Amino acid sequence: MKNLLTYKHFLVIALCFFSAQSFAQDSIQKKYTATKKGKFFISWGGNRESFSKSDITFKGDNYNFTIKDATAGDKPKGWHIDYINPTRITIPQTNVKMGYYISDNYAISFGVDHMKYVMHRNESRKLDGYIDLPVSEAGSIYNGVYNNDLFLVSEDFLKFEHTNGLNYAYFEFARVDDLSSIFHIENTDKLQVNFTEGVGVGILYPKTNTTLLQKDRYDEFHLAGYGVSINAGLNFTFFKHFFIEGDLKGGYIDMPDIRTTSNTAESASQHFFYLQRIISFGGIFRI
Repeated sequence: MKNLLTYKHFLVIALCFFSAQSFAQDSIQKKYTATKKGKFFISWGGNRESFSKSDITFKGDNYNFTIKDATAGDKPKGWHIDYINPTRITIPQTNVKMGYYISDNYAISFGVDHMKYVMHRNESRKLDGYIDLPVSEAGSIYNGVYNNDLFLVSEDFLKFEHTNGLNYAYFEFARVDDLSSIFHIENTDKLQVNFTEGVGVGILYPKTNTTLLQKDRYDEFHLAGYGVSINAGLNFTFFKHFFIEGDLKGGYIDMPDIRTTSNTAESASQHFFYLQRIISFGGIFRI
């Protein structure tokens, strides 16, 4: 009888122990941030950009020339109400992304990076090729054959800007890792720190503002090429559903068909590397 009571006591203690373990595990699982699979997210933010040098080739019926090592910058707006003003939301440099977690660590998303590319003017660059416009056209003052000759790229000669904008529409595959334990954060439903890294591929759909060889200004949207990108960043999620994310994103852009005038036979081409610094705000939720 004594052995039987001891055995019963052991069973009661064991059941209490396993019940406590199950309760603790259930408590952990009840944290909203304990899992990401099946959740959607959306973000909106702004960026600054840097661009590598680029050879830009311009082709038409009476000209074919390349500006070597052209440089460009972005067109920052700073902290401005336009970022959230629906009627002026395309004026600043912005980033929008929406995605879905296919597992706790992997997500797929679609986004649009609205960058701005402004070629520097009034600087001497090497020009290679020829210009042979009819003398009746104002741009004929630039007629000649150029063999890597230094040439002043003036405002009258060329204005070349992807300012509304250098639009990169892409699909991205990303990995996300929870770093909260490294920062000794116990309640991730209040604050969670994640490291993100992804790769993307997409199309370039710029609205290029161009005035070339004193021809009429042209500024229309056109599918011009493709791009690839990689990015890495830190994501800070607050109160389960809201986050701030900072990213470094770099990539390569190739645009072989940039519209420059109303004449479809005239175009430009260029390729270059870029680097973005992005700050975005967003939400994560389960439907």
